[in-house]
Amino acid sequence: MLRRAEPVTLTSLVTSVHQSRFRAALLAAGCVAADMAGGETIAIRGNTIHTMAGAAITDGVVVVDDGKIVAVGPAAAVAVPDGVRTLRADVVTPGLIDAHCVIGLAGYLNQDHDQDQLDATEPIQPELRAIDAFNSRERLVEWVRGFGVTTLHTGHAPAALVSGQTMVVKTAGDSPILRPTAMVAVTLGDAGRISGDKKPPGTRSKSVAMLRAELIKGAEHRRKQADPDPEKRPPPELRLDAWGEVLAGAWPLLVTADRATDIDGALRLAEEFGIRVVLDSAAESYLAIDPIRVAKVPVIIHPSMKRAGRGETENAGFETAAKLHAAGIPIALQSGYESYVPKTRVVLFEAAIASANGLSVPEALSTVTIDAARILGVADRIGSLEPGKDADLALFDGDPFEYTTHCIGVIIDGAVVADEPR
Repeated sequence: MLRRAEPVTLTSLVTSVHQSRFRAALLAAGCVAADMAGGETIAIRGNTIHTMAGAAITDGVVVVDDGKIVAVGPAAAVAVPDGVRTLRADVVTPGLIDAHCVIGLAGYLNQDHDQDQLDATEPIQPELRAIDAFNSRERLVEWVRGFGVTTLHTGHAPAALVSGQTMVVKTAGDSPILRPTAMVAVTLGDAGRISGDKKPPGTRSKSVAMLRAELIKGAEHRRKQADPDPEKRPPPELRLDAWGEVLAGAWPLLVTADRATDIDGALRLAEEFGIRVVLDSAAESYLAIDPIRVAKVPVIIHPSMKRAGRGETENAGFETAAKLHAAGIPIALQSGYESYVPKTRVVLFEAAIASANGLSVPEALSTVTIDAARILGVADRIGSLEPGKDADLALFDGDPFEYTTHCIGVIIDGAVVADEPR
């Protein structure tokens, strides 16, 4: 486990420093280019800093200016001018990433007015945009932020064949959006099928057939839109345009599939149409390791706190993350879709469970930082502590995976957005 030093608290040494003086000091230390924009400056000092871009740094410092990281390294090697605001913690990590949730569409009250994660009027609705329903003021956003979660991959719930689009957004008050559309949520399994009322889809075959038909229509629409004669091009059509983005490779399908049979179906569709697929939940993915690896498909693994032992997750296991990681399959962890109060789980706990069941601490931390960022296509901005990246950090008073540890500070885009121990 991570080494625990003497308990520390988040302290702020705030003294006004002229920005030109700060930049000059950094330039003298070779930390930042001359054209760096101005802004608030912060130094974060940690007994252990997990950059996720190399080995952990002991007695390190991260320097932040104008929302970006400008320097990272041992305290003895990074110059921090006197008077710069300094935050201190035992352990510092990149801001955590929840690789799949419905936070911001599903609200904590669990009432009709704050439940926008699913429209049950139709089985296939790829045109529904998460960004049109996301509530940045939802208290669940604030709640998970207090545990160090700075980025969410959120959107429509896995409770229909095609429930809508997902998005990648930060948990700051103004919720900066990294990707307004990230993926299209598809469910191959019980949750995506309607039984008892004779409405399709009612079987696995029907589910896949309906998806195949939609993709064929989307391909034809896309072909016609490419006609050199503008008069022959069809007008925009939201549903078919969404499938066009999938077929063009811009948006992957986020396929929730727990049974190995449904995982196989998702992989067949990916191969048949040459589309990108990210497997979601995937309780029985350990039974399909070779096909998943060959297809080069990443997996956002089901939360360990998900109700298991029944239905399609009866074969879910705590060791799945370790098994897939050992096979070289890209993985991330998630809080998932929680249909009952308290409406969401905390991804930090999920990583802790993974670290106790086969993953090393750095490997487990990667699943909620840099590996999640890579799967979501935002690793150029977040997921690790490196110069030039967004200044998103989580500060802890001990080992983040220990139950008794508190998150004592959260920084998003260089701004301190939480500083009460959680």
